[in-house]
Amino acid sequence: MSRVIDTHAHVQFTAYDADRDIVIGRALEAGIGMVNVGTQYSTSLDAVRLAEQYPEGLWATAGFHPNHLDANAHYDPQELNECSTERFEYAKFLDLARHPMVVAVGECGLDYAHFTRERSERRQNGASAEAIDAGGLQQEEIKNLQKQQQEVFLQQVILAAELKKPLVLHCRQAFADLIKILKSKSRILNSPAGVVHFFSGTWDDARTLLDLGFFLGFGGVVTFAREYDEVVKKAPLDRLLLETDAPYVSPAPHRGKRNEPAYIVETAKKIAQLRGVPLEEIAAGTAANTRTLFGVS
Repeated sequence: MSRVIDTHAHVQFTAYDADRDIVIGRALEAGIGMVNVGTQYSTSLDAVRLAEQYPEGLWATAGFHPNHLDANAHYDPQELNECSTERFEYAKFLDLARHPMVVAVGECGLDYAHFTRERSERRQNGASAEAIDAGGLQQEEIKNLQKQQQEVFLQQVILAAELKKPLVLHCRQAFADLIKILKSKSRILNSPAGVVHFFSGTWDDARTLLDLGFFLGFGGVVTFAREYDEVVKKAPLDRLLLETDAPYVSPAPHRGKRNEPAYIVETAKKIAQLRGVPLEEIAAGTAANTRTLFGVS
């Protein structure tokens, strides 16, 4: 099988503190390279340091995930030892993203999922309409947080344009706003523009993003969840990328375990099956796409 590149991993996260070099070695020995994606300044810096340590097969991105703006949205001990919210600092990220091993700006974008989830949980618990609106995040607070996410995302779109580097996008339950922002800045997007990681939108969303110059990234979830099949089958092969999102969302047959880049072959197999083509066609095609987008060898 052709060399495969995991275009979205987080091997710099604390989930790998005990065996990071072993995990990286397992992937590299299998001919699998990886792009470790930053989610805030510290994890972006750690991704760069890993790429410096493994210059043949590892690359980095630098960016700010929307959930790090809101302490209520994000706490993941697999990523950081403690919850870390911070303010996005353009100059700081600009300096880091200039590093030659940084191939893209991101993970950046919009994430409205926890706003919806919190209200849904209160509704399921039998709260009244008034309590649903009053408890937890109120509507005005949600609007303010969404606005903050949009502003920080826009800054990173501009940062990527300044550096002439592609974007790595994160989007959950926010495709309308994401697309609106990207269309407003379509003239400054890189060519190609970037990748929508863990794509979870509709086929109409996909077509719009493809028209804007984006690739679509798919990971382990396609091995067990069928709602992704339509886009996986319809999207042109020359716009697909493989990813793991490790340590999250392990593919079948590894579900329930910590994910890692070596498992990416399972996603490639499933995409080949869904599209009715040989595995080698998916491996070679997505590897070529990764080179096109990120300029990696």
